[in-house]
Amino acid sequence: MPVIEIDSLGHSGLEVFGMLTEAQLRSRLEPEKGIFIAESPKVIRVALEAGYEPLSLLCERRHITGDAADIVARCGDVPVYTGGRELLAALTGYILTRGVLCAMRRPRPFTVEEVCREARRVVVIDGVTDTTNIGAIFRSAAALGMDGVLLTPTSCDPLNRRAVRVSMGSVFLVPWAWTDGTFSELARLGFRTAAMALTDRSIPIDDCRLAAEPRLAVVMGTEGDGLPAQTIAAADYVVRIPMSHGVDSLNVAAAAAVAFWQLR
Repeated sequence: MPVIEIDSLGHSGLEVFGMLTEAQLRSRLEPEKGIFIAESPKVIRVALEAGYEPLSLLCERRHITGDAADIVARCGDVPVYTGGRELLAALTGYILTRGVLCAMRRPRPFTVEEVCREARRVVVIDGVTDTTNIGAIFRSAAALGMDGVLLTPTSCDPLNRRAVRVSMGSVFLVPWAWTDGTFSELARLGFRTAAMALTDRSIPIDDCRLAAEPRLAVVMGTEGDGLPAQTIAAADYVVRIPMSHGVDSLNVAAAAAVAFWQLR
């Protein structure tokens, strides 16, 4: 492992950790060249176990032979950049979680058909932009039996650094793909759609018809306004979570966890 001691923010090779935006890292026009950042030893281990390719590490000195020693060893010949805590925080703009970042190659994107081929339950995330909510939804999807995740282009990138960290690496465990947000392809693949929304035709989430569906896509909307009217109108079911004390809705991540548990 080539350990490279840095003493300035301008050291060659550090661009991915502090000078490139998330959009520049993503390189959506050329996904095969894209990069994302995994943060913390636990999350990096999940990514490595899932087969993701490491490109370089940024690590506080004490962690190289400490709680990241196994990661450094597993990453083989990739460069390991190291320096003091203050210098690394100045480079990245934040204190490193558990002192380790790993730049990794983005995988080839899945298609909607690939995600849905063997799936019985998937979630469609429509317009959710908060990185914390995206990470939490993925963590619940992995834990509570969702077979795949589909996201509209207006949603946050699941491989955003914060989303990856909040998910605790669950974004590496559940297949996901970008979708145009229409339901025609889902219908072609045998899925019925359940839009989570409060309308006059909403049915309770424990309605037996939902559990009986062999293939169901649970559609979750944006944090503020919920799902667009045209999306709700196009869904096979509109579903509500019964609530008490006059509360009309939950945070989208909390609502997703309830929906996944009930509809899994």
